[in-house]
Amino acid sequence: MLFEPFTVRSLHLANRTVMAPLTRSRATPQHTPNALMATYYGQRATAGLIITEGTSPSPDGLGYPRIPGLYDAAQATAWQDTTKAVHDRGGKIFVQFMHCGRVAHVANLPAGAEVLGPGTAVCPGEMYTDTLGMQPHSPPRAMSDDDIARVIDEHVAAAKLAMEAGFDGVELHGANGYLIEQFLNPRVNLRTDGYGGSNERRNRLALEIARATIAAIGRDRVGMRLSPYGVFNGTGEFPEVEAQYLLLAHSLSALGLLYLHLVDHSSMGAPPVPADFKLALRAGFDGLFILSGGFDHARAEQDLLEKRGDLIAFGRPFLANPDLVARMRQDAALNPPEEASFYVPGAKGYTDYPALAA
Repeated sequence: MLFEPFTVRSLHLANRTVMAPLTRSRATPQHTPNALMATYYGQRATAGLIITEGTSPSPDGLGYPRIPGLYDAAQATAWQDTTKAVHDRGGKIFVQFMHCGRVAHVANLPAGAEVLGPGTAVCPGEMYTDTLGMQPHSPPRAMSDDDIARVIDEHVAAAKLAMEAGFDGVELHGANGYLIEQFLNPRVNLRTDGYGGSNERRNRLALEIARATIAAIGRDRVGMRLSPYGVFNGTGEFPEVEAQYLLLAHSLSALGLLYLHLVDHSSMGAPPVPADFKLALRAGFDGLFILSGGFDHARAEQDLLEKRGDLIAFGRPFLANPDLVARMRQDAALNPPEEASFYVPGAKGYTDYPALAA
């Protein structure tokens, strides 16, 4: 099943494999995508669907060094080389919008930008900066209603730019402790206004961003990534986690969202997402369900056969194997990823992984 063509609504995919979003930090210091990135994504275009690395819809959302943005016309034009490279090889590509929120350091932000979050609590841990090395995360400013309205508008504007850049759609990053999940998770969101204090109110920002983005570019072009039970960036399990996320899935389904992309990082040491909860989320959402987290060929085929998901996302295997689909078809050995080169500039460990024919 993994290698069969798949069509849902207006999305036509060559197979059921998804290249998961993978931060690679190869954009320019000014957060503009470049020719090296176009080569990287073009090499991997035999995936049924590529989801790009986290791309900020706002200068305020650029928490890390050298991650790309999509908030001005120059960035949209620069992204066209990447979308063309993928489309020329028959692939589809969505851009992932990742507003880092409080997961940021001011040294990584452009002039005039600031660190924002649902409150003023500092994200635990440290972050790399090109100018100062490792630094504690910067204190965020608690977002006002006007700030929230602006963030929603920024996602809409970025979605329109994504269409100009040639993307097939956008993924809203509601996982891994970034801005949307900062509002979803009560360990981070301590607000008592209309955006916190209950399941419904914590879900509100995610739903308002999804609703506005769908209105701007259409329901067939918008998905969302979620990580219930995730522990990144100060998040973690909470008593209402399943009830809240089931409510969110139902609400996103009512909006006509194209897909949910579920993150299970248990293969990297995080708590597993319970199997029965995954099935409940799938049943509660009337759209595509993408599974990710430590998959290999055999497990992907099994989960598709058992209808646990519609598409299977692969992360590190695609990072190190530009021809992953061909390798899995032949059950060939995979290149191991070079972790030392994950986030450094240049082609090494990025576009120089050997293909099977080599």
